[in-house]
Amino acid sequence: MFSGAVLAGGRSSRFGTDKAHYVYRGKPLLEWVLESMGTADERFIVSSRPYDLGVPVYPDVIEGGSSLSGLHAALSYAAYDWVALAACDMPFLTPSYWELLLDETRDGVQVVIVRSETGRLESLAALYHRSLLPTVSAQLAAGNLKMRAVAEEAAERAAVRVLPWSEVKPIAGPEALLNANRLGDLP
Repeated sequence: MFSGAVLAGGRSSRFGTDKAHYVYRGKPLLEWVLESMGTADERFIVSSRPYDLGVPVYPDVIEGGSSLSGLHAALSYAAYDWVALAACDMPFLTPSYWELLLDETRDGVQVVIVRSETGRLESLAALYHRSLLPTVSAQLAAGNLKMRAVAEEAAERAAVRVLPWSEVKPIAGPEALLNANRLGDLP
């Protein structure tokens, strides 16, 4: 059992319009991401703006921390221990992507994350355990707003499972990690 949370609280300044509402191939980007989490036992959106997509919308608990505030809110509101967290601008995520990550959850693991082809940890398409809430709270209080720092800190305690892109790509597809920061990023 797991929760699915989509972050839709950004300003979309590089995109030029509200990314979450942007209609791509017949539906809003946000809806594509929510559908990828269709097997979640609960799904919700973290945003200060309203969205009418049939799922709850919750605001940040601690404002001003960018995506890290969104992770904090997702961990705070989630009904289940594991939270699939994704940005609203990742329309190529699939149920198989999340199932692959869920297959890697184990006792003692707090983060399941993919290392992209470029070597970057994909923190906005990862699984987080609710037991990370105190760590995320402390990171916000310290002003360290880097999402990757959550996984890096968990790695220091051997509490992270990193999947290489070479294992993920054949199952989830070559565009699974596409993050549409700009309109031109969408194929």
